[in-house]
Amino acid sequence: MSSAYTHIHHLALRTFTTSVFKSLGVPDDEAALAADVLAYSDEHGIDSHGIARLKTYFDLLKAGRVNPRPKLKVLREKHAVATIDGDNGLGLVVGPKCMDIAIEKTHQHGSGSIAVCNTNHYGAAGYYPLMAVKEDFIGLSMTNTTKGVAPFNGREKMLGTNPIALAFPSLHEPEVVIDFASSTVAYGKVEIAQREGKNVPIGWCLDKNGLPTSSPEEMINGGALLPLGSTKEGSGHKGYCLAGAVDILTSVLSGANWGPFATPFAIHSTMPEIQVGKGIGHFFTAWDIEGFRDLADFKKSMDHWIVTMRNAVAANVDAKVLVPGDPEREAYSIRINEGIPVHPVIMDQLKTISQSCNVSLP
Repeated sequence: MSSAYTHIHHLALRTFTTSVFKSLGVPDDEAALAADVLAYSDEHGIDSHGIARLKTYFDLLKAGRVNPRPKLKVLREKHAVATIDGDNGLGLVVGPKCMDIAIEKTHQHGSGSIAVCNTNHYGAAGYYPLMAVKEDFIGLSMTNTTKGVAPFNGREKMLGTNPIALAFPSLHEPEVVIDFASSTVAYGKVEIAQREGKNVPIGWCLDKNGLPTSSPEEMINGGALLPLGSTKEGSGHKGYCLAGAVDILTSVLSGANWGPFATPFAIHSTMPEIQVGKGIGHFFTAWDIEGFRDLADFKKSMDHWIVTMRNAVAANVDAKVLVPGDPEREAYSIRINEGIPVHPVIMDQLKTISQSCNVSLP
């Protein structure tokens, strides 16, 4: 990591973020919850979804575009499933509360699924299924996002990066955490490359003319991300189908804005002229393993699966086979000791927020 980065102790960063949300009218417990979701990203090396997003949340709350004190409302419910209106609250608060409801239903029914509308950006998708793992359940979360991805064979932004995440408990090995965007890469990765003055690989992005580009600026200024798989040769139709499934489950099902009508997560972005629903959408599910097989046996089998994958023959001497969640755990072990690296551009944003909210910088 470049010496130009400022390293901030993870607890100090949590305290700062909590205080900022509180100063913007978010209740104390919900401010701490929102900070916890952001801290998960920073502490696990997911720099695109942590403190780098605080300025946008700050702008939206300051402008009254997001409700700091939402009251969740059950719109429809039938046994193990429900649809909830997030009252235009912070996704960082609405998301955990709705995952809790899915978990509660799982205790009652063996599984629980919650579709959510009228909500906002909820941070890293991987945070939520880990809530289920703490109960020895399997967890899943999805969200749709601001349009930024061209459909397969298209050049116009029509879908969000629409991530999906799952987590599975194990016995002695760490849990398996699968968290990925349905686009070639998360939009935040392009922003990081832009901040660092680097190009991105060909296959990530198109420019405004629909041509492949390695320039972050050309993608950001009128271009688009590509779906997972990128091109026909890379089976990009699979990423497109996955993005479509996430869009439908999170938004068509819940009554949120889907596809190109999704509410933008940026203060200066133009709102779509047409609204086909309310806010953006999330989808959460938890499953009770005991309904499928003995929990202890499953967790032993998970350990066996993990060890087997890790011991697979690597492609070359410099590579090793990882299990989903390994890179984040490695980042966590480093960052808890060395602090969270904050880019100078983000540090300047934190200074502005600090002054505006009268909250001391960590």
